[in-house]
Amino acid sequence: MSPLTITIRDAATGPVLEITGDLDHETAPELRKAVDALTLAAGQLLVLDLAGLEFCDSSGISALLSARSLAMKHGGGIALAAVPANTTRILGIVGLDQVFTIHPDAATATA
Repeated sequence: MSPLTITIRDAATGPVLEITGDLDHETAPELRKAVDALTLAAGQLLVLDLAGLEFCDSSGISALLSARSLAMKHGGGIALAAVPANTTRILGIVGLDQVFTIHPDAATATA
């Protein structure tokens, strides 16, 4: 099990959260807390950079959906970047690849 690390940085389009480690039942509340603490203005894009994500279970998927709900509530958008293959597969199986905008990397998402 890898500890979850969330690094927040600003981009011209809005906040970028770099998520590394395991996003699971134990750590999903950390992502929710980090997203809740953000100031997201209308029209901004919240980017979740998952390049360092090693594992994501259903609780992690739920936390991603919560982040999407919060972004939309504030009139912003959300994009996932550098989604690992195993997580891409899960998103596809449950149809969330149609809900999230997915980019190959954070640079593309914030361009």
